[in-house]
Amino acid sequence: MCAKATMEEFEALLNESLEIDTPNEGSVVKGRVIAIEAGQAIIDVGYKMEGRVDLKEFANPGEAPEVGVGDEVEVYLERVENARGEAVISREKARREAAWDRLEKAYEQEARVEGAIFGRVKGGFTVDLGGAVAFLPGSQVDVRPVRDAGPLMGLKQPFQILKMDRRRGNIVVSRRAILEESRAEQRAEVIGKLAEGQVLDGVVKNITEYGAFVDLGGVDGLLHVTDMAWRRINHPSEILSIGETLKVQVIKINKDTHRISLGIKQLQADPWDAVESNYPLNSVHKGRVTNITDYGAFVELEAGVEGLVHVSEMSWTKKNVHPGKIVSTSQEVEVMVLEIDSAKRRVSLGLKQTQRNPWEVFAESNPAGSMIEGEVKNITEFGLFIGLEGDIDGMVHLSDLSWDQRGEEAIQDYRKGDVVKASVLEVDVERERISLSIKALGNDSFTEAVDGVKRGSIITVEVSAIEDGGIEVDYNGAKSFIRRSDLARDRADQRPERFQVGDKLDVRVTSVDSKTRKLGLSIKAREIAEEKEAVEQYGSSDAGASLGDILGAALKDRS
Repeated sequence: MCAKATMEEFEALLNESLEIDTPNEGSVVKGRVIAIEAGQAIIDVGYKMEGRVDLKEFANPGEAPEVGVGDEVEVYLERVENARGEAVISREKARREAAWDRLEKAYEQEARVEGAIFGRVKGGFTVDLGGAVAFLPGSQVDVRPVRDAGPLMGLKQPFQILKMDRRRGNIVVSRRAILEESRAEQRAEVIGKLAEGQVLDGVVKNITEYGAFVDLGGVDGLLHVTDMAWRRINHPSEILSIGETLKVQVIKINKDTHRISLGIKQLQADPWDAVESNYPLNSVHKGRVTNITDYGAFVELEAGVEGLVHVSEMSWTKKNVHPGKIVSTSQEVEVMVLEIDSAKRRVSLGLKQTQRNPWEVFAESNPAGSMIEGEVKNITEFGLFIGLEGDIDGMVHLSDLSWDQRGEEAIQDYRKGDVVKASVLEVDVERERISLSIKALGNDSFTEAVDGVKRGSIITVEVSAIEDGGIEVDYNGAKSFIRRSDLARDRADQRPERFQVGDKLDVRVTSVDSKTRKLGLSIKAREIAEEKEAVEQYGSSDAGASLGDILGAALKDRS
């Protein structure tokens, strides 16, 4: 009984001892290298267990293995015993486990970790972080795109962990974050020594459309194209080249963003300081066209001083054309200074003011009554436009086309391109208008025909046409129309058909209208006037004489 109890106690103690001393599978244990053979290290992990590990697991990427007999190493115990009775161990997994523990602490503390780029994969590179493999995206290699990463391969350097997931075995690192941090520290140190207005040397590192980046010794400043020269510069490459050393002035420093604005023109005299004295109002100067827009053209008077010729000040005669059809870039032109605003650095210039007003020139050489000759440029509903010297136009109104025809009828006789003669009626220089007359060159047949004829006169006309509403008559070439109601005093005789073409008739003039060029004629008015005259001469009905007696006496007296 006692012996049985003793055996049970011994067995329990043995099991307890084994549980305490035997390491668990899946844990990291310490061992000693007892031999190296056939490219493997034989490691005694204690507990009467030995295992084998390939020598390559003791090497960092791109390096030779560093291990020797007697070295104490940590290995990962996968199984206590395999089919050959050896422990299954791994140096690589041990390093990985240790690395993950270390990297997780660094990630929590946002600390840098050391690693080496050892391979290229899609979208980036692989990095060994001392046992754990991380992914380095291509965008996180450097602050600028890297075309050749060869010099960086295998080089131990710091990285920042951006993201890690132990369960999935994913780690994402950044080299760029380290560089930007170092750069920011360097920038802060350099910027702290700079002051606005300071002049220093710099090297052109890069040129863009809007300016150039200048290295001031560890920090870049922007030299904007507008601060390169007082004159207009279309592209910085016109005056700068990469690698060039130049003197610049610090214009502005933004302490928050660490941005530095630089200037070159500030080191030169400002030409605008002498603009008012060099370019008095109404003075004429030569300049070069530097830019053309829809609203005008910019003309450089001197380096750094440009003025605008507004489209309205470009030509006396070309009103609705693009400035590019009047001047061209780089053309040398004469301009007049119209206005100067030094505060806004603006000069208003005039191109047409350097030439004489063509309407003034025309008025001087063609006073009212002069005869001109020109080509019909345009025909409108209210008249003709005639091209004149000086690239200007004169207008012949409908009412000034013909003495004998209505304007609407007379204008039908003209076509574009016809060369006509006309008389100058008026030149309005201020309103830029010239009034012409074609009919003024000919005789007014109506005026000549009715010369001496007054309202109430009795004239003899000849019947030229019979119509339902009356008759057309002719007087010295002037046509008039007598309405049916004016053909006779008696209603029964107001019949146009009782007349014949060629009949000569005495009629009374009821109106003379020079504007409408018409004579108002009436037979009825003549008869009434004659009756009144007879009554006044030969008696009245009150005296007992009849109207027939009076008229008979009058007719007898005339015979």
